[in-house]
Amino acid sequence: MSRENAQRLTKGEDRPKVMLDDQKRPFLIPERVAAQYGITRRSEIIADNEQNVLSLRPTADLLAKLYIEPTSNCNLHCRTCIRNSWDEPTGMMDKETFERIIVGIEELPLRPTVFFGGFGEPLFHPQIVEMIRRVNVIGSRTELITNGTLLTEGMTRDLIQAGLDRLWVSLDGATPSSYSDVRLGAELPRVLANIERFSDVRRKRGVKAPQLGIAFVAMKRNIADLPALLRLAQELGASAFHVSHVLPYTRALLDEALYRDLVDEEAYPARDRLTVTLPRLDPALIFPEILFQTLTGRARFVVAGVPVDAGRNRCPFIEQGVAAIAWDGEMSPCLELLHTHTSFLNGAERVTNRYVIGNVQERSISDLWSDREYAAFRRRVTEFTFAPCAYCGSCSLALENGEDCYGNPAPSCGGCLWAQGLIHCP
Repeated sequence: MSRENAQRLTKGEDRPKVMLDDQKRPFLIPERVAAQYGITRRSEIIADNEQNVLSLRPTADLLAKLYIEPTSNCNLHCRTCIRNSWDEPTGMMDKETFERIIVGIEELPLRPTVFFGGFGEPLFHPQIVEMIRRVNVIGSRTELITNGTLLTEGMTRDLIQAGLDRLWVSLDGATPSSYSDVRLGAELPRVLANIERFSDVRRKRGVKAPQLGIAFVAMKRNIADLPALLRLAQELGASAFHVSHVLPYTRALLDEALYRDLVDEEAYPARDRLTVTLPRLDPALIFPEILFQTLTGRARFVVAGVPVDAGRNRCPFIEQGVAAIAWDGEMSPCLELLHTHTSFLNGAERVTNRYVIGNVQERSISDLWSDREYAAFRRRVTEFTFAPCAYCGSCSLALENGEDCYGNPAPSCGGCLWAQGLIHCP
């Protein structure tokens, strides 16, 4: 079967097929699918003997997604913001830096998805629409996350015209009081009106893009709003709903966290966890206990063939071929390493030091991505042989992401909550 025939077979399907070809060669993967998921000849096929399932993992050597931080400035002051734990100057990405990014993307063998986000409000940048348009013109898929306060009618029309593929809006409450309790300086009715107008304009134009996604940061103070927010997301026409735990940048946020101290999991190593396979069940009857057992590491649940939790000691950034570029042009492996900041891990204050590969003003994206030190770091993260700082935290080395007690050089990722499946980004 030719590549062209394979592409015809999969065109228009929501779940593209990966199949054997006529000569029984291992796999024939349509080019568009390989490009979308970063699959190359060096991608790994992982066998799960217990579930009799094969998983195809992209190689960590392909840049598949690029976070661009247009600005670290914002028009709000939120309880959950990294600004509550840093004092570095904020800024806006200048035209020259962005032009270097465009040139760098064009030099790559495949166009990565470009996600406009970081630790600022992207719509606060005066050239954000032009940035999206430029990235769209060179063939990259584009996404953007916003707090929704600046999503005016004019901005909505501009984003559609620029070719944005997905718009994420952060909603951390379903009522005006619960929302403003987190998003200080914002009003929920105004944000909801902006989203409704966005959906209405898209519908009247007869276009499906930008698709709408809702991002929710779960805390003790707002978790009761989750069911109402899910219903609201459907009413607004969202096609995706993303939930993350809060990253405790302050001690007050540590008290808001909905996960238990990770040290509990050390008593239940992965190799000793009981695997429980279940059919589809009424979620109200069984899922609270399943989630409790899973999050505390006491069991591995598989529901209708799908593992409930498979996110420990796996970096979502490295495995998905991600890099991040800050407003000043500095390129890092992930959002966590984009800026130096403090947070709390197992009750102790921890410093995450910025880790930069280089600046796009001085080196191309391709050169930075293939940097020997960066490639070695990606291999270390893929193997994830770091000290278990997220579980232990019993020595001073766990108080920052420098060299760990296993001898891994900085940055060590054993205390990263993203790698423990607790913090997620769209």
